[in-house]
Amino acid sequence: MRVILAEDSVLLRQGLARLMEDSGITVVAQRGDAEGLVELVVADQPDVVVLDIRMPPTHTDEGLRAARAIRLRRPGTGVLLLSQYVETGSVLEELTRDGQGVGYLLKERVTDAQELFDALQRVARGECAIDPDVVARLIRRPRPAGVLEALTPREREVLALMAEGRSNEGISGCLRIGAKTLESHIRSIFTKLRLEPDPGEHRRVRAVLAYLRT
Repeated sequence: MRVILAEDSVLLRQGLARLMEDSGITVVAQRGDAEGLVELVVADQPDVVVLDIRMPPTHTDEGLRAARAIRLRRPGTGVLLLSQYVETGSVLEELTRDGQGVGYLLKERVTDAQELFDALQRVARGECAIDPDVVARLIRRPRPAGVLEALTPREREVLALMAEGRSNEGISGCLRIGAKTLESHIRSIFTKLRLEPDPGEHRRVRAVLAYLRT
């Protein structure tokens, strides 16, 4: 896997680069800001770009705007966003553009190397990878009446684990339920969210995005 890393904290950037390189991931470039990042991605064509959301000079949304530009210029590039905070508004806007090959990790979690590597692999495969802490905090938010009210508590648990990017096997293991039971829950989720089969869309991703937007 080839990665470009953009993070303004020198210590964190070097620590991330070391973790990646020790695991066999090639860090093709590092940057401390988002300036020129899009052109660098177009030139080097990495599998994934790992970038902070808040970067110089204003430390607001430079990284997020760069992520959007990267997706426009080179759509097949995975983007793994980093943040110190759960920034649900603008990040969800980015996630909902197509819902594939995008991840969101909290910086406090990147000390867990396996969490980072799992997220990188999922994003590189074109899947979503959302930090479990982000999902948990979204669950705890007061929610308006909406489409998810039709889901049972177990179906919400399944959907929350789907939002983390877990496979069916991973969900079955977490909830200690059989594969057929899980498939039944997922079919029910699709039905209740009115997600009809469509060869041009991924129902699993659409279900996760409906969950995150609600």
